[in-house]
Amino acid sequence: MKNSVERELPENIMNKLNLRPYKSTEIGNPEIQRVAPKVRTTTGEGKLVESLEKVVKDNVKNGMTISFHHHFRNGDFVFNQVMRIIIDSGIKELTLAPSSLTGVMNNLVIEAIKKGTITAITSSGMRGELGEFVSHGGLKNPVVFRSHGGRARAIEEGAIKIDVAFLGVPNADKLGNANGMEGNAVFGSLGYALMDAQYANKVVLLTDNLVPYPNTPASIKQTQVDYVVKVDKVGDPDKIGSGATRFTKDPKELKIAKTVNKVIVNSPYFKNGFSFQTGSGGAALAVTRYLRQSMIDNNIKASFALGGITKPTTDLLNEGLIAKVMDVQDFDKGAAESMHTNNKQQEIDASWYADPYNKGAMVDQLDVVILSALEIDTKFNVNVMSGSDGVIRGAVGGHQDAATAKLTIISAPLVRGRLATVVPDVTTVVTPGDSVDVLVTEVGIAINPKRKDLIAKLSKLPGVKIYSIEELQKMAAKLVGTPNPIEYTDKTVALVEYRDGTIIDAIKEVKK
Repeated sequence: MKNSVERELPENIMNKLNLRPYKSTEIGNPEIQRVAPKVRTTTGEGKLVESLEKVVKDNVKNGMTISFHHHFRNGDFVFNQVMRIIIDSGIKELTLAPSSLTGVMNNLVIEAIKKGTITAITSSGMRGELGEFVSHGGLKNPVVFRSHGGRARAIEEGAIKIDVAFLGVPNADKLGNANGMEGNAVFGSLGYALMDAQYANKVVLLTDNLVPYPNTPASIKQTQVDYVVKVDKVGDPDKIGSGATRFTKDPKELKIAKTVNKVIVNSPYFKNGFSFQTGSGGAALAVTRYLRQSMIDNNIKASFALGGITKPTTDLLNEGLIAKVMDVQDFDKGAAESMHTNNKQQEIDASWYADPYNKGAMVDQLDVVILSALEIDTKFNVNVMSGSDGVIRGAVGGHQDAATAKLTIISAPLVRGRLATVVPDVTTVVTPGDSVDVLVTEVGIAINPKRKDLIAKLSKLPGVKIYSIEELQKMAAKLVGTPNPIEYTDKTVALVEYRDGTIIDAIKEVKK
């Protein structure tokens, strides 16, 4: 079975799970029936439970689906506390459905898989040892990778049905009113966790900071929470900005960022009231700094910035260069602290952010988005999921969601080390080429031939060479050569959904 981006899909799995192959970025206007969680009505003084172990053992049963959020990123302490109890309790056949998986979770996830505690996973991504383990066939069932908007859609329509959600928060009162803005472990927006709080059958809050009732402003509300558990520490906020959200000093990445800024400034979309989003990755994040100066020089102000938010973005807000920040996740401590002090920084949930099956997602209003890539091919398809060795080492995140912007820019080096970034065919298609408008590398740019308007507008960018993407691919191959094909088995270890739930690619087991 092939889809419209010419990817082979496992027909037996597709039929068994009643899945549809990807056809188009056009989603249309379907009518969707949403689900609702079971609610155990609560009366009494409070929901405080002294023992996390008791909450887990009383509520998590064989075969259930459990979830977590990843707002703490590599500073998360909640996941391992909960998973340790689950493993030691002998619970089996669980589906793990977090908003994403970070490196600090890897060891216990692998242990849980080996012991039969976890047999299925749906997530935005995975890296490190867990990615290696799954890529070599370690998990019983194929992982389902979804974008942040795709996860919200799947929860709302019941494709993901969460039995118990364990949500770490930096503050909560005795009934479960909580936010991400106050306490010792502040991480800002609770955007991804809000979906779990709204739709899970049972919601367990873990906090190290119990505050007087009623706790306001409340992002998660007492009407959604079943249990509140006090723990010693929920997370380390200093590690929110680690890993993929680093700030770069690399000259190559800074050159790419400067070129991205030139593309934006010379595009039809750089005007008063424009909107933008920057993705993770060194060059993509650095663009914000160059864009600031261009906005000042041209007396341009933006209507809003969207997505995962960084301090350089909130600095623009405080300077009056952006009217509003729509915040689904904070990528550093500075952005998280800003939410507490500036009411123009609006917390939004993942559905409002990017769910294609609602009455209007914020991504639909984006003018410009800057995203990174592990690979991009001559059809402009983008891979942010698997390495050139076939091993899973990334995340869909909001990549394919935000790529629906009027101007989608991919920022990436021509090569990384001895590996080409611009390739004939990407290892895994995550974002289809129809969504991508411009590729920016350190040697020059390539514009999608379908965007004749941009070709005309950007044909004489000062100091920027324009190539066809085929020329960039040949240039990369000349530098690093052509690698040997990856050897796979017939086993499918993961499926990658497009944001509407169709399958855009399948990932096979890498031969050992």
